[in-house]
Amino acid sequence: MSATEQSVRQATLAEARARDYLALTKPKVVSLIVFTAVVGMFLAVPGLPGLGAVVFGTLGIGLAAASAAAINHVLDARIDAEMARTRHRPLPQGSVSEAHALAFAFVLGAASMLILALLVNGLTAVLTFFSLIGYAVLYTVWLKRATPQNIVIGGAAGAAPPVLGWTTVTGELHADALLLFLIIFAWTPPHFWALAIARRDEYARVGIPMLPVTHGVAYTKQFIWYYTVLMVLVTILPWLSGMSGLLYAAGAAALNAVFLWYAWALKRTERADLPMRTFRYSIHYLTLLFAVLLVDHYLPIRF
Repeated sequence: MSATEQSVRQATLAEARARDYLALTKPKVVSLIVFTAVVGMFLAVPGLPGLGAVVFGTLGIGLAAASAAAINHVLDARIDAEMARTRHRPLPQGSVSEAHALAFAFVLGAASMLILALLVNGLTAVLTFFSLIGYAVLYTVWLKRATPQNIVIGGAAGAAPPVLGWTTVTGELHADALLLFLIIFAWTPPHFWALAIARRDEYARVGIPMLPVTHGVAYTKQFIWYYTVLMVLVTILPWLSGMSGLLYAAGAAALNAVFLWYAWALKRTERADLPMRTFRYSIHYLTLLFAVLLVDHYLPIRF
């Protein structure tokens, strides 16, 4: 092999290794987490938040989310290898060892805590740490395997990012930040249970007691409907409280109408494509809802 060929081969291997480590961070999930956190930063102040707070807060929260994702990969490596949705992840494929993945997670987590504690503020560092532990340990190690209400209880960790974004800028908790928390908390069950219905056979095979596995699909669809209605009611609160204006109210109403249609159709029909369609829409829904909140913040239309 020539020196040029060897150089190309090494570059290709390095690129593949980088892709594997990037996959450990669940970049699509982390991007949504970071987006909701950044929206929380901008909603926290009347004008624009400080550039340093935005940059270091985004970096610290993003690294913490990536660390939690990598720890989740390590703890779920066995069941990931048995599920079609996850068997191509780096650990089941053997392209990254568990020891290296865990070391990678700890480096990300330590960097996150240092950035937040030294360059942001102590409150955000503490809240982020507990959020990381809540998802990576409490949910993954215990709740996920212990109860069909796992995603409801564990949803608190996933709902924290906008609160973290808020405290990044202000250094204190606020009722409006808790409204953002409640929106994601109520959104999480219908979002994840739709996926769980689509993947129920895989969850059953690996012994994870997701609601469709323990209580059946019809029961889960009923509760997706209940939580969707609850979510719709919660999303009205920013407008009722005066946190947002008519632009948000109109956008939320349109997005909620589509989500209600999906939840109702899922409840009333047996269409095999609806669970995954509902799951995919739920991701777009949350992204657009927070985007509308952000636009409304700077273009307020009130009575």
